Amino acid sequence: MLASDRRIKIAGSSLLGVFARCTEDLILVPPETSQSTREMLQERLKVKLVPILIGGSSVIGSLVCGNSKGFVVTSQSNSEDLNRLSELGKVAKLPGKINAAGNVILANDSAALVHPDLTNKACNILADTLGVEVQKGTIGGLKTVGMCGVATNSGILVHPRASVSEIDQLENLFRLSVEIGTVNFGSPLVGSGLLANSYGYLAGSETTGPELGRIEDALGFLV
Repeated sequence: MLASDRRIKIAGSSLLGVFARCTEDLILVPPETSQSTREMLQERLKVKLVPILIGGSSVIGSLVCGNSKGFVVTSQSNSEDLNRLSELGKVAKLPGKINAAGNVILANDSAALVHPDLTNKACNILADTLGVEVQKGTIGGLKTVGMCGVATNSGILVHPRASVSEIDQLENLFRLSVEIGTVNFGSPLVGSGLLANSYGYLAGSETTGPELGRIEDALGFLV
């Protein structure tokens, strides 16, 4: 497959992980996502596409964390958002001041690493809603772990400055191999520019060929 077939924009932006949230089964995107982009997302990721706003905002990837079991969303989400998401799985608001769920939670179907300052109540809600083991930690010394990494059920790609101890924690928690990399021509915030699940991936339009290679290696797409 051509590398160009793996690079896109959503809502005119290369920050795919800011504007969309992908799971094994579906992808949440802003309503303004073009038809051609919608078709590519569905084809490459093998998912159902769900146009939605969260609290009236298009930055869905920053405000929602999800997996095959459900979604944890910002406390700014409204009843319409919650009702829509409840049709797709379990759903809960993330309590407390730190509640941009997509920014502060890195999760797949078995585990989640979260912002170290999340309350125990928030961690318990997350564990119950997504059905995962939860640990607090950092990636590259940063607390916004949801933007510092991408975790599928097959592998994990993280910020290039992730320490040995941080990588060890991730590998022990998720029981997957962890690789470092970048997106969008050198951005270390790989979660901001990459959408992936076990079936495929798409990266921001500025992502280079070598970066795509690292993504494919980390997430198990190299044969």
